[in-house]
Amino acid sequence: MTASHQLAARIASLGAVMEPALRFIELAQEYAQRPELANFAFGNPQEKALPDYVAALQRATVPQDKDWFAYTLSNPVAQEAISASLRAWRGIDFAPEDILMTTGAFAGLFVSLWTLAGPGDEVLFMAPPWFFYEAQITAVGAQPVRVRVEPDTFDLDLNAIADAITPRTRAIIVNSPHNPTGRIYPPETLRALADLLAEASVRHGRPVYLLSDEAYSRIVFDGARYPSPTEFYPYTLLVYTYGKTLLTPGQRIGYIALPPSMPERETLRGALMMAQITTGFTFANALLQHAVPELERLSIDVTQLQARRDRLVGALRELGYELHSPEGTFYLLPRSPLEDDWAFSQILLRHNILCLPGMVTEAPGYFRLSITASDDMIEQSLPGFERAMNEAIRERAG
Repeated sequence: MTASHQLAARIASLGAVMEPALRFIELAQEYAQRPELANFAFGNPQEKALPDYVAALQRATVPQDKDWFAYTLSNPVAQEAISASLRAWRGIDFAPEDILMTTGAFAGLFVSLWTLAGPGDEVLFMAPPWFFYEAQITAVGAQPVRVRVEPDTFDLDLNAIADAITPRTRAIIVNSPHNPTGRIYPPETLRALADLLAEASVRHGRPVYLLSDEAYSRIVFDGARYPSPTEFYPYTLLVYTYGKTLLTPGQRIGYIALPPSMPERETLRGALMMAQITTGFTFANALLQHAVPELERLSIDVTQLQARRDRLVGALRELGYELHSPEGTFYLLPRSPLEDDWAFSQILLRHNILCLPGMVTEAPGYFRLSITASDDMIEQSLPGFERAMNEAIRERAG
């Protein structure tokens, strides 16, 4: 007789949370290698990496001393390069020792949650969300609390956030520019959020931390300025990844940065490092850390991304699709011509277009397209978008 597997309760509880995303990932893997497919599913590269990025990694592989590939925590050279870059870009005096190197924003968010929240705590996140916020909150034993953004503007709903805060609220995750809507939260919204969180922190006798997911902070369009919550609220942890700026999501490196306004930041810095040590996998690897001074100066061509946004937004509108023009990120979020966005995504798939159904990212009635698709891929997809729209119109007509 074979005994049933006995899984940890926390893993079993993640099954329902992650089911829609995992179901779609399995589908995407099935179709992704088809040469005729226009793949808009994820923010993956559809062209080769930047030559300067490849050259930077090649240079970083050459050891300069015996400890080049030894066990490493946060590399001081990388910390200094990042703090100097943040000071120049943001005008905020981030200290090198307050930069903790991580394996991308994925690990940065997990370490932050692991450090700040646990059983009995609540963590707020905005919906529609990045797929894995709820799973990460659940994994550390805290209670996820979703708050929907404003339906018309996709801005933060400050009244809904205020209503969601309780004495158990430990943190709130804010992602700007926001995936999947592309909204950049303006300074007046972030200032009002800071006031709201400060008042709640005093009322409940402990700080409500803000985890600022800034993965797309350098992917902004139309010359927009990116305002960070670190400018307005002292209890903010900035979480960043180079995977978006360099379009290299498989080479995970990023960081957590504590602003100089963070009270008792030495204590928090030590707690975050302890969390990194106990998890083990969250320190960025030595090779990528050595390359950071060069990586900080590199970026994909954001003007080209903006041109792709404009081309696809304009073409889809001409074909009858409803969609706004995002202020940043890799994504467009058109309305589905059918109420069932999963069903419409299957129609698109029949026309060799792979997109992310809105239900996967808690945006029912929409679908998400990544503009990391190549120019050729965009052009070859337009007849398919037209045929899919016509098919949806016929289906609506009965």
